[in-house]
Amino acid sequence: MKNRFRIAFIVSILLLAITTVFCLQLGSYHMSFTEILGTLFGQGSYMQQTVIFDLRLPRILIAIAVGMAFSTAGCILQSVTKNALADPGIIGINAGASLAVVLLIYSGGTVYYDKIGALNMFLMPFVAIIGAMISAALIYVLSIKKTVSPFRLILNGIGVNAGLSAFITFYQLNMSQGDYNQALVWTSGSLWGSSYSFFFIVAPVTLLLVFVAMYKSKTLDVMDLGDELATGLGIQVEKERRRMLIVAVVISAVATSVAGNISFLGLISPHIARKLVGPVHRRVIPVAAVISMIIILVADGIARTVFAPVELPVGIMISVIGVPYFIYLMLTSKEG
Repeated sequence: MKNRFRIAFIVSILLLAITTVFCLQLGSYHMSFTEILGTLFGQGSYMQQTVIFDLRLPRILIAIAVGMAFSTAGCILQSVTKNALADPGIIGINAGASLAVVLLIYSGGTVYYDKIGALNMFLMPFVAIIGAMISAALIYVLSIKKTVSPFRLILNGIGVNAGLSAFITFYQLNMSQGDYNQALVWTSGSLWGSSYSFFFIVAPVTLLLVFVAMYKSKTLDVMDLGDELATGLGIQVEKERRRMLIVAVVISAVATSVAGNISFLGLISPHIARKLVGPVHRRVIPVAAVISMIIILVADGIARTVFAPVELPVGIMISVIGVPYFIYLMLTSKEG
């Protein structure tokens, strides 16, 4: 299994590198591989440096951070809920973060990425975390009946997600035309306007919480065995479930604050990773993170080029992949 992990991780890293170079080439201003390599080492023209360092590279870095965040959140949620279909975009966490940011836009407290001020740059992730925490707390409280049932957690999450999505639509319909367009693109999941400033906000939080998830990987492995067995092995199940839920909520909220409501990313990549390296979380989490990065970069590349000059939100492209995969998992689920 260790050899499988090494092979899967090395191959996925190579695919990520190839995908990154491919995404650096995509756009109305085409660049060859040698031009990209020369530009990265400071030998490109002014135009080439602007395209790579000011436009394409920050977008790729944001995509990588967001992919890592959503995949890690998905790994955690699927473990603590004991449900293979758990995803922060499906059970209401992303919707809570999205509603909070939509309310911020609705109140006139912010504008979109190209004009956002330094204060709002820090305010959006903070507001998103508050919204996601409120949503997660509501789901958790609704799921308590003596103890928290993972099955009720999923069902209540789906219900809360539907309700919050309705509130988001309500506020969008009452926005000005400009704010409505901004909120619509953002809630659909978009990497448009990504900048280094957002990356340097998201990346440290994401890396810290991925480290926490890796540190708690053995706990997640034991929780996969069931509450009774985990308790027998000395795990304080409810306390650990709350802690890991907080990690999943915060990491997905931070990602949502800069990329909008991207669903299914945290669902697809952990499943593929488990098929490649087995169920052990210290192997699943890093492989799932790289797979998630590849998926979001490919989806963003397609979204930017297929209907050019119109740019589709990356969340829509991921949903095109995610919905059939979700149906496939439902049909092949052992509980079904």
